[in-house]
Amino acid sequence: MQTRAEAAAEAAGEEAVEEAVEVAGEAAPGSDSTAVIVDQWRRERPDLDATPMLVVGRLFALTDALDQRLRPPFAAAGLGNGDFDVLAALRRSGKPFALSAGELSRTVLVTTGAITKRVDRLASRGLVNRSVTANDSRGRLITLTAEGVAVTDELIAAHLANQRRLLAGLTEEDQAQLADLLGRFAAQLAAAEAEEAEEADEAEQG
Repeated sequence: MQTRAEAAAEAAGEEAVEEAVEVAGEAAPGSDSTAVIVDQWRRERPDLDATPMLVVGRLFALTDALDQRLRPPFAAAGLGNGDFDVLAALRRSGKPFALSAGELSRTVLVTTGAITKRVDRLASRGLVNRSVTANDSRGRLITLTAEGVAVTDELIAAHLANQRRLLAGLTEEDQAQLADLLGRFAAQLAAAEAEEAEEADEAEQG
């Protein structure tokens, strides 16, 4: 059972992470606002270990910073948030570049309702079309048009070039190490989520 002190420490840590995210967006270029916030917590609450924020706080801050730097090419192409995710999922699925709404939902990790809205926008621009599946008249396949393939190929090339530019300050060894660590962290979180879901199912059945 979690003690009151542990609960208070957890709450303080969550509040600190949120503060780190807010401040990071206002920090001067080149500054490490997360490290500053951790130092402040160490001064104000030396009984707490704020070092996890050096990872989690930075990940939050980087997510926002990367989105701001990677988004412009898609906005310039007239794509809404998440539209390119749909195009990319269809393109990398291989010929005939077609998936059902359910398959897109699982691939892009959003609801089928969100997929429908994105497909509507893309269809209105002639980048995808809908067709009835061969074995189920109620099902619909979303397929890239020729223009959709061309736009996606152009944008993915620009997107990858942009990512390489953002990582240019890290050596290839640094990038490989970071990729490995992030992969291990993602796997750890996925395993924990699966375990929690299994425990929840057992509790519900019990």
